[in-house]
Amino acid sequence: MVRRRTAVSIAAAGLVLASPVLTACGSGPAHQGAAAVVGDHRITIASLQSQVDEVRSAEAKDPQGGQQAVSASGGLSTQTLSMLVQNEVIDRAAADAGIKVTDAEVQQERATALRQFNGDEKQLDSTLLTRYGVGPSGIDQFFRTNVTVGKLIASLGFQPGSDNGNAAALQTIAKTAKSLGVTVNPRYGKWDATKAVIGASTDPWVVNRTATATAADTEFSTGS
Repeated sequence: MVRRRTAVSIAAAGLVLASPVLTACGSGPAHQGAAAVVGDHRITIASLQSQVDEVRSAEAKDPQGGQQAVSASGGLSTQTLSMLVQNEVIDRAAADAGIKVTDAEVQQERATALRQFNGDEKQLDSTLLTRYGVGPSGIDQFFRTNVTVGKLIASLGFQPGSDNGNAAALQTIAKTAKSLGVTVNPRYGKWDATKAVIGASTDPWVVNRTATATAADTEFSTGS
């Protein structure tokens, strides 16, 4: 079993990479209207806001959410953008390593997580929403990223969920981010080069090995 958690950031000692930030008004056509730029791909403010609005709308309809919702902390836009940037960097790191993830593997990952909630999809979706800030349209991507990181850790010669594996994955992700180039609009914070996140955002891809877990946990177990 592996427990996915967003509450932990791992720091890879000695990793220092420059991370330029966007000026408030942009620094050229590629940066205009961008929340962040990863390589040559723009994550627009409009697309970020659309995802943030989806999460807030879903939270408003979720009777289990309440004050546990990510948006209650006031950092939803930053955390959402951090996940979007991480997804792009992780996908590139996986491609560089020759890693592919199938739709069947993503669905198996989701099914394994669902078993932790006794097959209750609403409870699973609520946990993803309130603990991870993942709206309905982002659920498959959440599990795809989990599978991808597990395969990346294995490709580096470590057991998914191990401390050494997490540290190795972080180092690879940080190096990939440096190679691609990550720029962040300062209204959302600053890219933290050592943790590969924006500001104090958390890492939904971090995996920890545990013996057991229950649906009552704020973190839930899935198989890798």
